[in-house]
Amino acid sequence: MATLDFVPVYEEKEVYSIAGKALKLNSEDDVKPYFDELSKLEKCSKLDFSGNTIGIEASKALAKFIDTHDSIRLNIKEINFADLYTSRLVDEVVESLTALLPVLLKCPKLEILNLSDNAFGLRTIDQLEHYIANAVHLKHLILSNNGMGPFAGERIGKALFKLSQNKIENKESMLETFICGRNRLENGSSLYLALGLKSHGDGLKVVKLYQNGIRPKGVATLIHYGLQHNKKLEIIDLQDNTFTKHASLIFASALPIWSESLKELNLNDCLLKGVGSDAVFKVLKEKKFGKLATLRFEYNEMVQETLESSFLPALEKGNLPNLKTLELNGNRLEEDSEALDSLQEFFEDLDLDDFEEVDSEDEEEDEEEEDEDEKLEDVDVDHLEKELIALQVEELAKELSETHI
Repeated sequence: MATLDFVPVYEEKEVYSIAGKALKLNSEDDVKPYFDELSKLEKCSKLDFSGNTIGIEASKALAKFIDTHDSIRLNIKEINFADLYTSRLVDEVVESLTALLPVLLKCPKLEILNLSDNAFGLRTIDQLEHYIANAVHLKHLILSNNGMGPFAGERIGKALFKLSQNKIENKESMLETFICGRNRLENGSSLYLALGLKSHGDGLKVVKLYQNGIRPKGVATLIHYGLQHNKKLEIIDLQDNTFTKHASLIFASALPIWSESLKELNLNDCLLKGVGSDAVFKVLKEKKFGKLATLRFEYNEMVQETLESSFLPALEKGNLPNLKTLELNGNRLEEDSEALDSLQEFFEDLDLDDFEEVDSEDEEEDEEEEDEDEKLEDVDVDHLEKELIALQVEELAKELSETHI
């Protein structure tokens, strides 16, 4: 289950949790005992229903209860609805979200929402898009392992863009955390997802898009049109997407932007290859990353030369003074080398026991030729952003025209 990297502190009497009880909540009668317990709280700051399964009638009852109890609605800061629909049909999930999400928009202090590990897919995208676009108080959104797919991912990106515009209009701070791993986002979602993330600017601190099957062109798009505009990022997690040469070079060119903010970088299983890995570590040698505490760089075809000419010099120069956690297994490093001995001196607990053999030169050339098809495309971003703003204005006008006083 995806979680935040920090744990908000609440008083015990402000937290209500039935997490992980595997309860099957179908009817209003099924949830009433928990409402009775909730009613005893003068103030509820965190509500955790994760690890249970909720049906339509129970969802409607929960939505009504939140809406009619100011002890929750006016005080709730964090809601965990992860893993809430096990064994439920898609129609049940759609109706449940239709009942619950509009009520969450009425919670003025709700900053953290976890909807991970729910099989949303494409059928629920209307409900999710409307919620995200209008959740002006939200700061941390966790949407991992929801079966989104590229089209739903594109819609989420557009919703993030709309959210930023609504936050500006309402004078609210931008989104700080966006976690959306294991969602099969692929290349099809990358452009609008990039624009959505870009729109939150320096407010965005944490982006985790791990295990999404994004290929090099999509990764390059995300970085070039999106993440490089989020200049205060503290955590970047792109694990298990595919970079290869071109996306790696674009990432390396953006990396200095985060030299003063970056605390954690996860590029495990991203296949940067030798050239890409070398480009990234050269940046670490040339620029100080004073806050970087965690670097995960396994299975990327990094070679011994990069270790010797870039990474070790970066450490020796003091460019990584706070680096404590390092993962380098699965790269093309030489066992029992002086360079590895030197590295071990910097990291006493470093676990290095899995190295990859070097491919032949012919295989390297074939891979470089294939990589030519993955180059970044030129996009008229200004035009797309103007279209999104115009569409939002049209949608607002339509909503107002349908409102009857």
